[in-house]
Amino acid sequence: MKLGYFSMPVHPLGRPWAETLEEDRQAVILADQLGFHDAFIGEHVTDKYENITNSMLFLSSLVHATKQIKLGTGTTNLSHAHPALIAAQAAMLDHLAGGRFILGISPGALPTDAEVLGILGEDRNAMFAEAIDVILAIWAGEAPYDIDLPNNRYKVSTRKTLSAELGIGYFGKPLQTPRPEIVGTVVAPFSKGVIAMGKADFHPLSANFLLTKWLRSHWDNFAEGKRQAGETASPDHWRVARTIFVADDEATAREYGRDSASSPYRFYYAHLLRKLKSVGRHEVFKTDREQPDDEITVDHVLDNVVIHGTPNQVAEQILAMREEIGDFGEIVYAGLDWVDPKLARRSMELMATEVLPQINRASVQ
Repeated sequence: MKLGYFSMPVHPLGRPWAETLEEDRQAVILADQLGFHDAFIGEHVTDKYENITNSMLFLSSLVHATKQIKLGTGTTNLSHAHPALIAAQAAMLDHLAGGRFILGISPGALPTDAEVLGILGEDRNAMFAEAIDVILAIWAGEAPYDIDLPNNRYKVSTRKTLSAELGIGYFGKPLQTPRPEIVGTVVAPFSKGVIAMGKADFHPLSANFLLTKWLRSHWDNFAEGKRQAGETASPDHWRVARTIFVADDEATAREYGRDSASSPYRFYYAHLLRKLKSVGRHEVFKTDREQPDDEITVDHVLDNVVIHGTPNQVAEQILAMREEIGDFGEIVYAGLDWVDPKLARRSMELMATEVLPQINRASVQ
């Protein structure tokens, strides 16, 4: 099993923006030093708590500060820009990163982002599906492209202005061939989008705030998509993100990872619960769809989605989860605000040096 990192950083209001950006950079740099396989960074244009506005721009600041870790958008919101721009920028970042780039994609879910971009009334899922088809066509094609796909709003051509002599009218291709890995973050139980991922050879990353009992539905749909494409799904291509805190002792793990009023885990899920309730998407926290809304408290969420404990306890919980949902290829550690930088760094260190080796030893027994 590989170890990854994912952050849609939720920082308390009042912290200087430059300070939180640097903290988020240091988390990825530490992940690189500890041997994490990849790091995914989220983006929102208009969110004061989740304040990375462009994940590619952020990742570009890490290219020369890291050595081996793969750098992934987590995600690029495809409804927010023309696919021609995304194709060109992603290809350049792949070259800057020496082929260490992963394109994580989603439609973009924040309503205020959609409003400022003038797409609040648009079907952003349709925009997403149309955009990725055009991005792939650009990377696979040659000038003048003439991309005009059925029922697709995005038309791409340089036929009228192409000049071979001047070298204009050409898209650069990614360094990786035929393209970088494409990963889709999956939040909803039984998401039909995961079937489409399997058919298209994209790889799912199950969100850290989804209850464990719903995770298996993502694998089942991914495998179905692969089956429809005439292929067999590999667990190596399924990433599962979890919210994890590892400490040297059980008391610290529980206090910082759950109980304390200043716990970043409590802060994160209190904020996320408010946000998801505001748009009617808090069903992801329910143990069944009929569970009353008033039972979905912060304590309920923490008890069901946060893994905390000593290295042995955390490894046992992850192994128990794998018994429940089946094999997967990567456990993705969710990054939060560093309320206590020493504890935050130690948790990542213990995850890489003690928890992961213990899981992998159990896998070969």
